[in-house]
Formats: sequence, C-alpha cells, structure tokens
Amino acid sequence: MTDTPKGAILQRDGETYAIVPRTPVGLLNLETLEAITRVVRKYNIPIVKITSGQRMALVGMKADVIEGIWKDLGTDIGRATELCVHYAQACPGTAVCKFGVQDSLGMALELEKMYVGIDLPAKVKFGVSGCPFCCGESYVRDVGLIGTKKGWHVIFGGNSGSKARVGDLLAENLDKDAAIDLIRRALEYYKENGKKRERTARFMSRIGEDAFKSALGIAS
Repeated sequence: MTDTPKGAILQRDGETYAIVPRTPVGLLNLETLEAITRVVRKYNIPIVKITSGQRMALVGMKADVIEGIWKDLGTDIGRATELCVHYAQACPGTAVCKFGVQDSLGMALELEKMYVGIDLPAKVKFGVSGCPFCCGESYVRDVGLIGTKKGWHVIFGGNSGSKARVGDLLAENLDKDAAIDLIRRALEYYKENGKKRERTARFMSRIGEDAFKSALGIAS
C-alpha cells in the first residue's frame, strides 16, 4: 500500500488524492491564481472545487505527482485532516461591504497567523463576521466573532455538522485586543482540558457553558 503523500487526502476511489493549498481567509492574489492555473494545466487535474472553508481543492491526482504539484504551487499546505486550526473564514467586512462595521478580514488573518500549525485536541475552524448579519457563519464555528459598532462579540463551541450546535456567547462588544485575548484563553483551556478528537461543540456540551465561563473568569 502506497503511503499517503504529504499534504494529500485519499479519495473514495482509493487511488487518487486531493490537496488544499492554504489561502488565508479565502483571499487569492494574482500569483496564486496563476500558479493554480499552471498546475491544473500541467498535471491535467480534473476537478478544482471551492470549499466551504473558502479554499480551493485540487482533486483527482495520482500519488506520484503530488510532490511536484506542491513544488510548482509554492504555497503552504491547507490543513484539512490534522488536529489543528483548519481555516479562518471571513466576510469582506469594512474592506468593501457597505454593511461592515469591523475589519473582519484583518481580524481573521491575524487569528489564523497566530494559530496556524498549533496542535489542538481536534480540528478548529474560525468564523469572523464584520457585522451582525453574520455572513462568516460565526455561530456555527468553533470560534466565532461578530462585529458590532461597539466592538466584537466572541462565540465559542459552534458546529455545523450532523450534530449542529449554536456556539455560546462569551462576551459582547470587546475591543480587538480584548477579543483576541479572550480567544487565546478559551483555546488554551480547551487545549488543556479537551479530549483527543473532541470538537469544541462536544467539549462545551460536556463541561457546560457556566463551568467554561467560570474557568475563564467570565461572569455568567
């Protein structure tokens, strides 16, 4: 049996693989787009799919070309199966959206940079929304942020899977530094107390919102 190539995911046919180049908050520059176009043409990649996590999956390659594809792409691997932060998704926020009241793209980029590659009990996904319309799906992500005119609401423990869970609102209208600090403390507590492969939603269901807030020094 062939070992799975680095940064590749075996597909259901048992023969081909998918890769997910890292594209923080779904932003793509000209160089990345051109690199993806070149490898799709060069290696005759049959499927290019935009994922729910605002990334581009290249699908249908044999194992022997994966290393060459990564070299030609020149991008970091977008983690898709490891127990770590998989991605931070974000709406356009104040960058372009007329409804944006906070810089969701900037906040999400900063959070992803802080946590990329750090081991956690299970995969973690961020959702950052620049206004209360919540286009970043913040309530159903492990860590959610929603921008308001006064600051950031911080949410923890959401999940959109088969056992969906709306995350718990930890705090409202925090400034940027306070919101980042609360997220740091929440993830540290989860890292120290979560079971292996226990997503934040199941973790919060197990320990309870009140106990979690108490551990973080948050009044219920």
